[in-house]
Amino acid sequence: MNKVALYCRQGFEKECAAEITDKAAKMEIFGFARVKENSGYVLFECYQPDDADRIAKELPFRELIFARQLIVVGELLKDLPPEDRVSPIVGMVQNVITNGGELRVEVPDTNESKELTKFCRKLTVPLRSAMRECKVLGKKENALRPVVHVFFIAPGCCYVGYSYSNNNSPFYMGIPRLKFPSEAPSRSTLKLEEAFHVFIPADEWDERLASGMYAVDLGACPGGWTYQLTQRSMMVTAVDNGPMAPSLMETGQVIHLREDGFRYKSTSTKNYWLVCDMVEKPAKVAALMCDWLVNGWCREAIFNLKLPMKKRYEEVSNILERIDERLKENGVNAEIFAKQLYHDREEVTVHIRRFWSAIGGRRDERDR
Repeated sequence: MNKVALYCRQGFEKECAAEITDKAAKMEIFGFARVKENSGYVLFECYQPDDADRIAKELPFRELIFARQLIVVGELLKDLPPEDRVSPIVGMVQNVITNGGELRVEVPDTNESKELTKFCRKLTVPLRSAMRECKVLGKKENALRPVVHVFFIAPGCCYVGYSYSNNNSPFYMGIPRLKFPSEAPSRSTLKLEEAFHVFIPADEWDERLASGMYAVDLGACPGGWTYQLTQRSMMVTAVDNGPMAPSLMETGQVIHLREDGFRYKSTSTKNYWLVCDMVEKPAKVAALMCDWLVNGWCREAIFNLKLPMKKRYEEVSNILERIDERLKENGVNAEIFAKQLYHDREEVTVHIRRFWSAIGGRRDERDR
């Protein structure tokens, strides 16, 4: 198996292909991307047979911006016989994986593929039984073992492969399944909820999304992101010239400041979170986020960068590099990750976490 398949948002195949080509080259892994517009996935074929597995093991999945999932696959299985689709699929992976931990039968996230979803659900049970009988899968699910993926791109056509459970998306099709809360002021609330699931490990929620924390929401109205913070019993300063949802104000957890988010300067030393979903040029938003982190006005930040029409991967990469450079220039030790979330559209979501220990062992003066 010398290919990797990457799931992505429909219409962003070129960005996903540019990213995997760039990241693989930095690992001195070379190949070429196969892109079909609006397919919802990208194939990257490696010149060396073992390099696909190297990518799956060594390229940190969380560092990929446009990929929802990354799996190692073999050749496309075509024209699977309707009377027995299970045997060819098991045969493809039988000599590659033993005692896999989980089976996922998936499709691209496109309108055309939605009809395949019901078929995949029906196929999963007999396919799982056959894989367990052939020891492709273990008798019980095991979160520490590789995940077996069967990726249908059309009726009777699929890729079969695997991902490593410590370097993949834990979600089916790479998409967290979230339900829109009817009391939330806007659907944008799901963007921040998904960001929490993607960027913050579940076992750290009690510490990093704790009751009683202080947060600032820049460009808050009508309050979709503020809603997520109040649901976690945080105290929120919502900054926006527009109106906030009355239901949020009634909680007693929200202070609404009718100000421009770009001009607002924090006077509090208590803020842990900064969130921002303002519609503005990405470089301007990034500079504002850096101001907050450099000045020590927050500990963690989640914000969106609206994407340009062209060279979107290059633009995002350049902005993230500039953020990293500015933080380092100011002695701020931080980790930076970005992802195009399922609930994003023409944008990516960025998470920055500042650490109180400084670069090179020096203690940051602002953190004393």
